[in-house]
Parts: sequence; structure tokens; C-alpha cells
Amino acid sequence: MDIVRFDELNISSQVLKAVKDMGFEEATPIQVKAIPAVMSGRDVIGQAQTGTGKTAAFGIPLLEKIDPKSKHLQGIVLCPTRELAIQVADEIRRLSKFLHGIKVLPIYGGQDIVKQIRSLKAGTQLVIGTPGSVMDHMRRKTVKFDHVHTIVMDEADEMLNMGFREDIETILEQIPEERQTILFSATMPKAILEIAKEYQQDAITIKVVKN
Repeated sequence: MDIVRFDELNISSQVLKAVKDMGFEEATPIQVKAIPAVMSGRDVIGQAQTGTGKTAAFGIPLLEKIDPKSKHLQGIVLCPTRELAIQVADEIRRLSKFLHGIKVLPIYGGQDIVKQIRSLKAGTQLVIGTPGSVMDHMRRKTVKFDHVHTIVMDEADEMLNMGFREDIETILEQIPEERQTILFSATMPKAILEIAKEYQQDAITIKVVKN
């Protein structure tokens, strides 16, 4: 595969500046394939292992779609563990360094809920959390999905292994129909394909397997 630089991927100058700041010049195979696919607005199924650069592969297009002038929640990333939620939130924050007015909030169990609610009320456009914690806020009505246009399921196979299928389906059912649904998974078991079939429309499948 030819080497593709980030400045060939049609991303905004602010995000490009952040990417360069992080020391990246060339995009990884998953980024080369997924960034344009996600930017096109289509649903995407990405098969990629951890360590392939997939956070930026969905994080960059997600940031490009967020309207910083609107304080509404616009994007959700579901992760299997609090560690991953923190890691993804950190990376997306670094990518949004030069984008003003975009608030990224990780939500997970064992964290001060009052503080989370305060941040959500202040206006957070992007929530990165475990399905259980997102459900908890949904029940408390502290998270509103009416303006959410993008949902990403990261490490979807891990989430299913941990028994989150019902939570994921409940969340997906609450998000407006007119949304973009992105699914990343290292493996593609039957349950993942069922979720994809049920909740995605005309999805592009991208497969990048580490050599």
C-alpha cells in the first residue's frame, strides 16, 4: 500500500496541526481507509486490532462533524472498559487541541457522578463511555440523544464478551434514526454481524489485519 500523508486526507487545518503536533505525518492503513469512509457520512464496519491507529481513524472524522457552536451532545463513543474510555478521550482531546469550543467527556463507573452531570449540563458535544455508564445517564436524563448524529462502537467484540449487548441495543434505539453508526471490532462474531445488520444501513466494510 502506498504511503499516504495526513495532509492528503482532506482534513481541516486545525486537526492537521494537532496530528502534526502529536508527531504523525503518515496515516496507518486503517486511517487511510476509514477516515474518508467515515467523512462520507456512510455507516462503517472496521475490522482492526488495537494498536493500528483506529482511535484517530474514527476520532478525526468525528471531530470534523461536530459543531462547536452547538452545546448539544452530538457524538457518542462506546468502549468496553473505563481504561479504554479514558485513553480514547485523551487521544480525541489531543486531536481537538486547536478546535475551540469542543468538549470531550469520558464517563465510566467509579467516577464522581455529580462532576459528570455538571460537565454534561455545561455542554459536552462528545461523550466517550462504557455502555453501563451511558445507560445510567440516560436513565437519569442527564444525557439527551436528540442531537446525536454519530455513534461509534469501539472494540465491539469486547463489549459483547462483557455482556453489554442489551445496553448497546437500548442506547442505539434511543439515538435518532438519521445517524451515522460506526462499528470497530478486532473479530467479527455472529452477534456483531447481527448488530450491524439491525442498526446499520448500507455499511462500508473495511478490513485491516496486522501482518
